[in-house]
Amino acid sequence: MDKIKVGIIGPGNIGQDLMIKIGRSKYLELVCVVNIRESKGLEHARKLGIDASPLGVDYLIENYKGKIKIVFDATSAKAHLSAYKKLQDVGMFVLDLTPASVAPYCVPAVNLDNNMLTEKEVNLVTCAGQATTPMVSAINEVADVYYAEIVSSLSSDSAGAGTRANIDEFTETTRNALITIGGADEAKVIIILNPAEPPIYMSNTIYTKVRNLDMDKIIESTNKCLDKMQEYVPGVRFKMEPTLKDLNDDIVVMILEVEGLGDFLPVHSGNLDIINAAAIKIAEEKAKKLLEV
Repeated sequence: MDKIKVGIIGPGNIGQDLMIKIGRSKYLELVCVVNIRESKGLEHARKLGIDASPLGVDYLIENYKGKIKIVFDATSAKAHLSAYKKLQDVGMFVLDLTPASVAPYCVPAVNLDNNMLTEKEVNLVTCAGQATTPMVSAINEVADVYYAEIVSSLSSDSAGAGTRANIDEFTETTRNALITIGGADEAKVIIILNPAEPPIYMSNTIYTKVRNLDMDKIIESTNKCLDKMQEYVPGVRFKMEPTLKDLNDDIVVMILEVEGLGDFLPVHSGNLDIINAAAIKIAEEKAKKLLEV
């Protein structure tokens, strides 16, 4: 079977993990990785036999216009803002893994459909957004969420330079996704980079206030949602299933844990794994559309 050629911008932690995941895909072929300087990530790409350049987006466009159909941008929000129009102008479908938020949010378990695949670009929200938005959406479908609050705890050694440089954008983008995709009326997001040893798995505490409290429906809906997520993120699981905080209140609390596949970083780096797994899922669906599979 033919494969769709793809490229990566930004071979940091996210980019290098993507290299490995793309290498397993039946529908995607990685042919170019670019950065704005020489780096270990570029060296990694070359060892895998992939064209790698420190000349940035311009190199990718000049050498692969008409060849590369899908591009993963794993840089930063600021860098993405200077690159995305160039990529769209040459017809490359862009998967934005930064919190730049200049394209529609795509969370595969919630809103990946044919309309999303016709966009020129989609935004992957954040790792916390990919983990928590589906569950807020699942609760909202049956219980009408009027407030959602999440606390996302990540192992500090799995938070690369891009994450650290974009903390404000991270929290704001995740909050927006909880409202626009998750369906909450209002939302709040807190991110914690935890330096604990041994390192912790990604842990997401999801706190929702609902108008129509029916725990049986909430549990059924969130379990269906978990099944959907596990189709492309096998390491996601309940650490605590949806629980009524107080019999006399409308607060539902749950904890979702994410264990990574350990492709590039250790298994505790589930935050890296979930956003990359979501990106691969979207890219493969786009590739199948292009291949008419």
